[in-house]
Amino acid sequence: MSSTGLPQGAVPKLERPGPLRERVYEALLELITTRALRPGRHLVESELAGHLGVSRQPVREALQRLNTEGWVDLRPAQGAFVHEPTEDEADQLLSVRTLLEAEAARLAAANSGTAGIAALEELCAKGEQAVADDDMDLAVATSAAFHAKVMELAGNVVLSELAGQVDRRVRWYYTPVARRRGTQSWIEHRSLIAAISSRDEQRATEIMRAHTEHTRKAFHQREES
Repeated sequence: MSSTGLPQGAVPKLERPGPLRERVYEALLELITTRALRPGRHLVESELAGHLGVSRQPVREALQRLNTEGWVDLRPAQGAFVHEPTEDEADQLLSVRTLLEAEAARLAAANSGTAGIAALEELCAKGEQAVADDDMDLAVATSAAFHAKVMELAGNVVLSELAGQVDRRVRWYYTPVARRRGTQSWIEHRSLIAAISSRDEQRATEIMRAHTEHTRKAFHQREES
């Protein structure tokens, strides 16, 4: 049995030209972020190298980097394992996310024009359809794109850079609760668009704060029946 648990052909072979080390790192990080490689999964260098069509050396280097960043745990005499986040880790990260995104929503309400509102509307419709189709991978990706657009509309480069540092971990924590949040998440997105469109900074802040708090609570309740 494959320790990586990846479906045959799920990972494209990496083309040789370019910074191979970086591309292997990005490929593995994406697999972890989307939970194709689930928390606690044993990561075998030879199997990952085979999936990616590379030698073991860039895989080893990528795993070392992922270990430094907290995505992978390297255990003596056991090997590499996808990190299993604790409840405290999730709580701290999602609480920081609430602060960043609530401010982004306020600034977006102050600064957004018709083109920005239209872009949010388009993403919201795409996310609603993904939920209706029970395509949770697309729903998660579209939610991330929606929040990234709000951050872009905020127009604060420093805020955007800080949000970028936590974006992938937010997606990691959101993926297991995407189905639980379902349609309600996109109802909240619709309300946020309305607040931004009407330039109601206080309302946009309140909606985003409540929205991110709902996700944080859903993560902690994810194993309840």
